[in-house]
Amino acid sequence: MQHRFCSTRLLRIAIPALVAMAGANGAAAQQLPEAARVAIEGLLQRQSNGLPGKPSFSTKATAELPPCDDYEAFLPNGATPRGRISIGLRCRGDKPWTRFVPVQVAIEGRYYVAARAIEAGQTLGEADVTERSGDLGDLPRSVVTEASALQGVVATNRIAAGAPLRKESMRGVVAIQQGQTVQLVAQGPGFTISTEGKALTRAEVGATVQAKTRDGRLLTGVATQDGQIRLSQ
Repeated sequence: MQHRFCSTRLLRIAIPALVAMAGANGAAAQQLPEAARVAIEGLLQRQSNGLPGKPSFSTKATAELPPCDDYEAFLPNGATPRGRISIGLRCRGDKPWTRFVPVQVAIEGRYYVAARAIEAGQTLGEADVTERSGDLGDLPRSVVTEASALQGVVATNRIAAGAPLRKESMRGVVAIQQGQTVQLVAQGPGFTISTEGKALTRAEVGATVQAKTRDGRLLTGVATQDGQIRLSQ
């Protein structure tokens, strides 16, 4: 009986203390200051410049930051702005400090998937692929995001319907062989000029290739699907 009485007294003392502690911890957790959010957004924009997709981030309530009028956001060494990471915040004011904030980075963008099952060795056509949108950070880095990367390619292995198309699962179709006689075509507003030459290397569709004309000139262009070289302007 005495043991039960002691346990009851301990619970009556401990529970209010735990509730007060939880309340104190909750009070210490706050949303990021707007200036800190702006600094992080600027960092993500700079890091993703020229890359596919639009970055955004979210963060849960975090420990209160010391006062600051001049924030600088940075990535720890080796970190990449995708998925769950920690982003550094540095105060450059009179009383400098550094803190790390956990954030979830999403990269919203478009990518391509197999519209139906694609067999190994099959040349991909428009009916074989479809475009989707989502968080590129959840996908392999080699996922195809540009339609131009799908022109004249062959599947190197079977691709299931709905699977994201990755660059390593495809190869270009060889359009020109080394030493092959090819038509070199230059086009402009209102004119088309062509001449013959010999390809100096083999080339896949869309690849840059050089050819030598009959008079010995070296010309550079892009291999087309019909085996011609479209000259660079």
